[in-house]
Amino acid sequence: MGDGEGHSIDIYGMQLSAPVRIVQMTAQCLDLKYNFKLTDLMKEEHKTPEYLKLNPMHTIPTVVDGDMSMSESRAVAGYLVGKYGKDDKLYPKDIVTRLHVDQMLYFDMGVFYKACGDIMYPKMFGGPAPEQKHHDRLAEVLGWVNGFVTGGKYVAGTDHMTIADLACIATYSTLKATGIADVSKYPEVEAWFERCKAAIPNYQECNGQ
Repeated sequence: MGDGEGHSIDIYGMQLSAPVRIVQMTAQCLDLKYNFKLTDLMKEEHKTPEYLKLNPMHTIPTVVDGDMSMSESRAVAGYLVGKYGKDDKLYPKDIVTRLHVDQMLYFDMGVFYKACGDIMYPKMFGGPAPEQKHHDRLAEVLGWVNGFVTGGKYVAGTDHMTIADLACIATYSTLKATGIADVSKYPEVEAWFERCKAAIPNYQECNGQ
């Protein structure tokens, strides 16, 4: 492991994207400098020949570190901690703790973010209106998250923030900004959100635009 002093990475994406913000927040927590390369999906800048050379799947974010180009934000977050972290606190090496962190990273991608997206994306990009079952599913998922963080815990059951929290924070902040759920029903989630915001350097820079 090392630190990012004097080094920078390139992050291609839009701050509207929760996965993009996962990488930004990870870099902020590591004090790793990055160059933000705005890639406007509405203008299809993710489909230019130059972008496709970096990421043939034309997803965001794409992260470039030296001669390596990466996608999939949660995997990138783990890589950045492994390469630039001064310690392993954000992505613990203890096998059981890492299991729990990985579990929550997959939960965020396949359950939490999906439940939000099933409601958000039709409103943002068009398509059939979300049905009641989608709102019921999101309420169920938020109830789980509320339980995960009860008693001052973080999402992976740790007593400190990990990249699993950063992933879930990116999802939750998007949920709050779009107003797709009544967050007052989940006081433990709101308290966790405030704890994480206070612990993430320059949180507003990553999430306020």
